[in-house]
Amino acid sequence: MTPNGPPPPGPPTRARYSVLALLCLLAMITYLDRAMYGSAKGDMMDAVGQPESRFYLVLVFFQLAYALFEIPTGWMGDTFGPRKTLLRIVLWWSLFVALTAFAGMTIPGLEVVLIGFTVLVAMQFLFGMGEAGAFPNISKAVYNWFPNGERGFAQGAVWLSARFMGGLTPFFWVLLVTIAGLSWRQALWLFAGLAFLWVLVFAWWFRNRPEEHSAVSAAEAELINAGKAPPTGHEGVPWGKIFGSRNVLALCLMYVVTNFNWYFLMYYLPGTLKAQFPEAGATDGGKLMLALLGGAPLLVGMGGCLLGGLLTDWYIRRTGDRKWGRRVFGMMGYGLAAVCYALAALSTGSSLWVFAGCLIMVGFTNDLIMAPSWAAAQDIGRRYSAIVSGTMNMVGNLGAALGNLVTGLILAAFAVQHLKLHEVHEHATVYRVITVTRPDGYVWCFSLYAVVYTLGVVTWLLIDPTKPVVEDEPHGEAGGAVA
Repeated sequence: MTPNGPPPPGPPTRARYSVLALLCLLAMITYLDRAMYGSAKGDMMDAVGQPESRFYLVLVFFQLAYALFEIPTGWMGDTFGPRKTLLRIVLWWSLFVALTAFAGMTIPGLEVVLIGFTVLVAMQFLFGMGEAGAFPNISKAVYNWFPNGERGFAQGAVWLSARFMGGLTPFFWVLLVTIAGLSWRQALWLFAGLAFLWVLVFAWWFRNRPEEHSAVSAAEAELINAGKAPPTGHEGVPWGKIFGSRNVLALCLMYVVTNFNWYFLMYYLPGTLKAQFPEAGATDGGKLMLALLGGAPLLVGMGGCLLGGLLTDWYIRRTGDRKWGRRVFGMMGYGLAAVCYALAALSTGSSLWVFAGCLIMVGFTNDLIMAPSWAAAQDIGRRYSAIVSGTMNMVGNLGAALGNLVTGLILAAFAVQHLKLHEVHEHATVYRVITVTRPDGYVWCFSLYAVVYTLGVVTWLLIDPTKPVVEDEPHGEAGGAVA
């Protein structure tokens, strides 16, 4: 069956779930290509002749570009559709993942390094520019392809998939690089190739709306589109209403909390465990165990993403109260995450399992808010859901840039360096400079994160998903009844 031609008659089909599978694969590839930084940063900084402690600048510039281009790419999705926009996004970022693998390489026959540290930072800005808008356009695709009562589940599935791959990336990195013997450059080229393969499948199968797809029956299209306004095409976007909305502002402030606090788990935790507990990684089995623990907050976050989506949909179906159906689980997630980070601060310097266990629970509790937050962006944005969710993600990622900067500066302030045996040649022994953060540096970071999460509980009280920026759907959906 091909994606062209009229939809076949009959009872509701389930083609929307094949679309969801493609979106979940995209979320996985997105996190694969970002979570690899936590494992690759040491080799990458060695290649450009810089200490690993300066890698936070790479992260800051990536997140800054990722944030600044969220709204333009969200506008592209709302105006031209998520199909073209997502194809452009993935092609762009797969190119820059591949180019990053050339960092520190010299031109054959010359001692000229084309990609040194400064160029690497600039390239990561371009990388972030290209990847910006991926999740807002995924959100737009979910809005187009799922009925109101299934959007929380669909968003939960997307974020579950993202966390799954982000959590397994350190493990796969050890398998590919440490055990299988690939270089870090070859691993990046492999990841870029996987993204390109996804582009080919997505271009063949995906359509912007269900009624454009031959695998969708008329009954499924009617189910999906029930209560939705017809597509608006290229008409003007109400920028004033969007940027002037207190609801959108509250949504953005809420998402700053997650992004400020969460990226420690993806970018810093794998290296932290290796540096703080070197005896645990003395063998290949130990390295795999540390890699799994480093990715475990994202892995258990899968359960948080799915549970948050199921709970918010269940509450709204049961009560008809969309406002508290989104709020209550967001508040619960932030409150519990604050407690877990506070416990992590108290357990710093203790055993590996206690320290890692507290941070693993941060991953689970934080991710309870993922489906409610993105579903709330859809509730508020409606036909402009990509722009609204892009705005939320833009401001949130400005918070991520700030969080990476603050975290990097705190950890650098408490860092000490020592030499570690790297390899032995026939005529020389090579040592590598290892940077290790003193435990009190983590106490400062985790205490700060706990305070920010506590403030985040309040931000949920300011969000009202029953008040869209433009009232374009029947009152039943806006008010909370599920179609």
